[in-house]
Amino acid sequence: MNRVFGDRKTILILLLPTLAIYVLFKVVPVAWSLGLSFFEGNTLRGFEFVGFDNFTTFFSDGAALQSLRVSVMFAILATIGQVTFGYLLALLYVFVLRKGSAFLRTAVFFPMVLPTVAVALLFRSFVSVGDTQGPVNEIINAAGGESVEFMASTSGTMAVALAMTLWSSMGFYAVLLYTGLLDIPDEVIESGRLDGASGLRLVRHIIIPLSLPILLSSIIFSLNATLKVFDSLLALNNGGPGTSTAPLTLYMYRTAFEYAEYGYGSTIALVLTLLCLVFTLTVFRSSRQRVED
Repeated sequence: MNRVFGDRKTILILLLPTLAIYVLFKVVPVAWSLGLSFFEGNTLRGFEFVGFDNFTTFFSDGAALQSLRVSVMFAILATIGQVTFGYLLALLYVFVLRKGSAFLRTAVFFPMVLPTVAVALLFRSFVSVGDTQGPVNEIINAAGGESVEFMASTSGTMAVALAMTLWSSMGFYAVLLYTGLLDIPDEVIESGRLDGASGLRLVRHIIIPLSLPILLSSIIFSLNATLKVFDSLLALNNGGPGTSTAPLTLYMYRTAFEYAEYGYGSTIALVLTLLCLVFTLTVFRSSRQRVED
């Protein structure tokens, strides 16, 4: 085995097919999209080099900036909810339910495997009004209130979208954080208890610092996933009412594939990529400062 992996030619031959596929399906499309962001037009009209005009247009485009705000707000709120509730569930699995948490872990994780469109239709039926009124409005009516058309307002649609995202992905983050908590040695926790730490003090001073790496990974993973939200907001209310809940990904899709503005669509994709990079570096930088402090 050492002879095989000590030979550079053998390593190159083994890696070449994977590298070729990666370059062909990952690097080339990204480079192609980056190049398109400096052009205007499509395959029918032809392409014209416009330099940085697409970037200038983006920062003066009201619809693009509105979609950018929707993406950022959705990512921040969804990440806070996913990681917070996921961490609380993970603590519940480890310190309360222990070995008996297998069924609950499976039940909470199950929505993660459901198709997003099916989940969106389910939540639409929950908040529907009229002849097919859903259980949410039935409860509001039973409490003496009037039915609420959640899908008719921006805040209502965003609230339903966040609830849907939390319900479907919270189990994934709970399992991810649960594996991190299992790596904390029992001896360390017992030592903390012997020193008088219990309850919130134990979690704050021992559990959270020791599970910080997996916690930061979860935050970065959630931010990058929710910044690229697309199908849930599209299936829930088609980015409406109007375009008030259209995220940047949906605006990019419509620009590139409905209006055939490939150059401007590529510029939006590049802005979204840079946004994910900025969020990731910000989390890394803040975590490094925390460790140094």
